[in-house]
Amino acid sequence: MPYILIQVTDEGVTVAQKQQLIRGATDLVVDVLNKDPATTFVVIDEVATENWGVAGESVQQMRQRIR
Repeated sequence: MPYILIQVTDEGVTVAQKQQLIRGATDLVVDVLNKDPATTFVVIDEVATENWGVAGESVQQMRQRIR
């Protein structure tokens, strides 16, 4: 029973894009690991940019700095 967690920043990922991620991740574990898609769980977690850090600063801070 695979559980796949996809984390992205909350910057306008569309419903269609999320569906593609869910389908693609499911297909990958079916193809590579021969898992049953009916028992493959995919969760998409959208994280606010102020809660996602890179190189010691939040993505929000970094983007404000480079603008």
